[in-house]
Amino acid sequence: MSLASSRFLSGGFRPFFLFGALHAALMIGLWVPWFLGFAHIPSALSPVVWHQHELLFGFVPAIIAGFLLTAVPNWTGRPALKGAPLLALVLLWLAGRLAITTSETIGLTAAAVTSLLFLPAFVLLILRELIAGKNRRNYNVAVILALLFAAQVLFFHEYARFGRIELASRMAIATVIFLIAVIGGRIIPTFTGNWLRRNNPGQEPPPFGAFDLAAMSVSALALVLWAVSARAEALAPFAGTACLAAGLFQFARQLRWKPFRTRREPLVAMLHVAFTFVPLGFLLTGAGLLSEDAGLASAGLHGWTAGGIGAMTLAVMTRATRGHSGQPLTAPLSTVLVIYAPIVLAALARIGAALLPGWTMLLLPLAALGWIVAFLGYAGLYGPLILRKG
Repeated sequence: MSLASSRFLSGGFRPFFLFGALHAALMIGLWVPWFLGFAHIPSALSPVVWHQHELLFGFVPAIIAGFLLTAVPNWTGRPALKGAPLLALVLLWLAGRLAITTSETIGLTAAAVTSLLFLPAFVLLILRELIAGKNRRNYNVAVILALLFAAQVLFFHEYARFGRIELASRMAIATVIFLIAVIGGRIIPTFTGNWLRRNNPGQEPPPFGAFDLAAMSVSALALVLWAVSARAEALAPFAGTACLAAGLFQFARQLRWKPFRTRREPLVAMLHVAFTFVPLGFLLTGAGLLSEDAGLASAGLHGWTAGGIGAMTLAVMTRATRGHSGQPLTAPLSTVLVIYAPIVLAALARIGAALLPGWTMLLLPLAALGWIVAFLGYAGLYGPLILRKG
């Protein structure tokens, strides 16, 4: 079978969702015993820094790539990337994962250079498609991806100079959460409205308007202040206040999307459940900054990462995979029990570990187990749909 006709390389979501899910599970499966001192990975990065890098610049870009390589052709009307060019992009991503994990052997400089190749290549690809398709509305997506690449460059600079990461990790998390708020603000009301019209006629989500713009503006300000306050502690009170305001705005914004009217369909309801961790993260982070409570601040951080990022990626991955493989747009019980329930449990346990440090040795492994089960569950249940011919 040629690369061009390969089912696996016929759409970006296929390799990137599957490899991203496997990487997510393996990443946590390796990190927890390493962090607890029971194992060692031949990486020049410390356990916490390796974990941060592989979550933010390994796993997240893979899922973003899977989503955008599927969405951009719909936005532009241009052919989707497939075959050998898609394979080259996947191999570039895989090379970065291998380089970072073996950087103790090959050297951190070589590993950093290798891992820094994927995002700019992907940004240029997406920007080329948007320009060729005259799709100016989505230029902001390319800008957000460029900010994520800038955060990765800063990541290696900070680690080389200080041996720890402060500003870069916050910059990356802020960028990803803002992207989730942008994309979520498009797809969640749309998918909700589509389902309601067919299954539960009545009130529907309103179109993007002045309230959404205000929510996004406050959220952008809050995320910038939160990121910068890693270096400028004097900004912490302002960042905290802005985060509380952003959390309230985003909660109110989500309520306008009629989340409770979708509870009969987990495939749609899970999008709402996952998005809830975005405003929750804002509120916990804001409370932590204002009270100078490290536990609350950590809970907010992990609300965004384990919840906002982890749960939202799986919600999007399952829906996109079903939609693009000809499956009914409904989540079977296996998806709910093996994917959705474990990732929500993982997020809540990780938040709990931050709020209840005395329970860390119980809650941290529980969070890790839930995360691993959820992503392996996606690979096991949806991998056959990705790989199936015809």
